[in-house]
Amino acid sequence: MQFGVYRNAGETSDYAPYLLDVQANLLDDLDTRVVVPLVKAALFGRRAGRLHPSFTLDGETLIAATHLIAAIRRVELGERLFRLEEQRDAVVMAMDVLLSGV
Repeated sequence: MQFGVYRNAGETSDYAPYLLDVQANLLDDLDTRVVVPLVKAALFGRRAGRLHPSFTLDGETLIAATHLIAAIRRVELGERLFRLEEQRDAVVMAMDVLLSGV
């Protein structure tokens, strides 16, 4: 589900404990979802403004590593833990910066 946050079960989970689903719900029939890793702020390094919005989940500050966007098989996402629909504008703006530089 778009703007859903899922636990990262991959090798990078220490660095990026969560994945943010950015794919439009219109494409729910696909077997994959496009995700952005949410990286622990303390491990992220230098942010690039609107490309890397920050969020607080469960008391932890996380940075959307939009430049690390990837596709993942839907079955690997597991259960949705959080929803960031209220942060839609920041997420869409980060995607715009990534794709168009604006």
